[in-house]
Amino acid sequence: MMARPPLLTDDEIEKWLAAHQLWQRDGLMLKRSLEFGDFNEAFGFMTRVAIACEKADHHPEWSNVYNQVDIAVTTHDVGGLTSLDTDLAAFVDTLAPG
Repeated sequence: MMARPPLLTDDEIEKWLAAHQLWQRDGLMLKRSLEFGDFNEAFGFMTRVAIACEKADHHPEWSNVYNQVDIAVTTHDVGGLTSLDTDLAAFVDTLAPG
């Protein structure tokens, strides 16, 4: 496993959230809900994200019900939010509908 970056400060997190308003902070996690046209679109999105997650060795907590995907990111092994989380969340935004 690769070394993990340091925890982000509250100010860094708030600045990031101001620029990414579809994400919300929930304690030690960033969360977002996404809606797709159908199950195939939702699953295709999850597959593209999963491939990037494997390359980064950083994985979200997520769930999928039909066309809805709920995603949460945190860096468990350092106990909070790091640049791994904001990078993954920003990548999700590049693939998100709308």
